[in-house]
Amino acid sequence: MSADVKAYAAVDLGASSGRVMVGRVGPDSLRLTEAHRFPNRPVRVPEGLRWDVLALYAGVLEGLRSAGQVDSVGIDSWAVDYGLLDADGALLGNPVHYRDARTDGVAEKVWASVPAGELYAATGLQYAPFNTLYQLTTARATAQFARAERLLLMPDLLTYWLTGEQGTELTNASTTQLIDPRTRDWAHGIAQRLGIDLGLFAPLRRPGDPAGVLRPEVLEETGLAGPVPVTAVGSHDTASAVAAVPATGERFAYICTGTWSLAGLELDAPVLTEESRAANFTNELGLDGTVRYLRNIMGLWLLQECVRAWGDPDLGGLLREASEAEPLRSVVDAGDAAFLAPGRMPERIAEACRASGQPVPTTPGEVTRCILDSLALAHRKAVRDAQRLAGHPVDVVHIVGGGTRNALLCQLTADACGLPVVAGPTEAAALGNVLVQARAHGLVGDLAGMRDLLARTQPLSRYEPRGGTERWRAAQDRLAGA
Repeated sequence: MSADVKAYAAVDLGASSGRVMVGRVGPDSLRLTEAHRFPNRPVRVPEGLRWDVLALYAGVLEGLRSAGQVDSVGIDSWAVDYGLLDADGALLGNPVHYRDARTDGVAEKVWASVPAGELYAATGLQYAPFNTLYQLTTARATAQFARAERLLLMPDLLTYWLTGEQGTELTNASTTQLIDPRTRDWAHGIAQRLGIDLGLFAPLRRPGDPAGVLRPEVLEETGLAGPVPVTAVGSHDTASAVAAVPATGERFAYICTGTWSLAGLELDAPVLTEESRAANFTNELGLDGTVRYLRNIMGLWLLQECVRAWGDPDLGGLLREASEAEPLRSVVDAGDAAFLAPGRMPERIAEACRASGQPVPTTPGEVTRCILDSLALAHRKAVRDAQRLAGHPVDVVHIVGGGTRNALLCQLTADACGLPVVAGPTEAAALGNVLVQARAHGLVGDLAGMRDLLARTQPLSRYEPRGGTERWRAAQDRLAGA
C-alpha cells in the first residue's frame, strides 16, 4: 500500500447484519472492501426482545482480525437503543430491541408531563414509540435501571469495550429525544421535567473526535499492532450514510434505504414548527453543523419479513414477478406503525389492503409489487413534504444504502417523485464512516470534498422519471381517503 494511502476499518452494524469494511483512502482514491460480515439476530427471551450484543462484539473482533493492520477504527450502528452499566462498568443485561413492546402506550404518559408540541419544539424529534426517551421512561421502574451508573448507546458501548473509554457521540445522541438541535447539546429543561438524570450519559463527542485506542487485550485477540486509535464517526448509521451522499450543491433530497427508508433533506437549521411535527418529520444532527431533516418510513423491512415468511425464495425471481405485476393496484401506508413488529407480514399487508377497500394481493409477486409501489409512494410524499415544510426545493433524489441494489424500487421512486434518481453508493454508511476517520487524520477535506471524492470513485446509476406523476397522486389520494 502506498505511503499516501491509509486504511480505515469501518464497523457498520445494521438491524439484520453487521460488517467490518476496510476503506483505503488516498488523495484521489477511495476503495472499500469487506473484511467480515456476520448476522445480527435478536433473541426473544421471557422478558422480551433483546439484542445479542455479545455475538455482535465477537463479530467485530473477528472482523478486525480479518481486516489486517489499519490506521484507525470507527463504529456506526442503528439508533435509540443502549446498554446499561453498573458501577464497575459491567453490562447489566442484554440491550432491549427497539421493536420490543415495552414502550407501548408510554408516549402518552410522557406527554402528560410535557405536551407533544412542546417536546417537539424543544428537541425536534418525530414521534416514534421506540425513542430512547420512551424507553428510559418505562425502564426507570426496573431493578436493572436502579443499579445503572452509566448508559451507552450501542456504538458507544462497543467502542467502550474496544478502548475502555466512555463517550456519547452526538449524531446518535440526537435520536434520544434529549438533545436540543439548535444548541447541539442536551435539552436540560426537558430532562429535568421528566426526571431523567443526564448524568447517566457519558460526555458528548463529535464526529472526528478521538475515542481512545484499542486495549492491549483487543490487540492480542485481533493480531493488530498498536497503537490503533478509535475515532468517533457519525455513529448513527444514517448520519454516516448521509455524509456519503455524492451530491453537488444543496438542491438534493436523499433516501437512505435498507431495513428502514430515511427520506429527507440536509439543512443548516432545524424545522421546529407545529406543521412539521404534525407531518412527523425529525431533526437529527449530522456532520459539520448540518441537520438531517427526514421522515422514517418502514422500508425494505416489509419485504424482508415477507421473504422470511415465504421461506426465503429467490429475490431476483420475486422482483421479476413484481415488475410484471399490475402497477399501483394496491398500496399501503409504508409509515404505519402497524407494520413495526415482526411476523405475519404478508397477511398484515393483505389485511391493510382489504380494510381500505383495495384488491388484495395474493401471489408473492403481487405482494412484492404492492410493497415497492407503497415505498415509492412514501418516498414521494416525504420528499414533497420536506421541500414544502423547509422551503428547500430540490432537483435530484439520491438513494444510498442497500436499496440501491433494487433497480425496480429506484425506478419507481424516480417515477413517483418526478425527479431523476442517482443510486449509490450501496455501502454508504461504511463509506461515510471511513471518510470521517480519514478527515480526522488529515487525508480528506470538508464535507463537499468528501462528496466530490465519492462521486469520482464510486459506481453510481441514474434513473430518469417515466411519464407523469398523476397516477401516483391518484394512488396517494386513494390511500389518504382509506
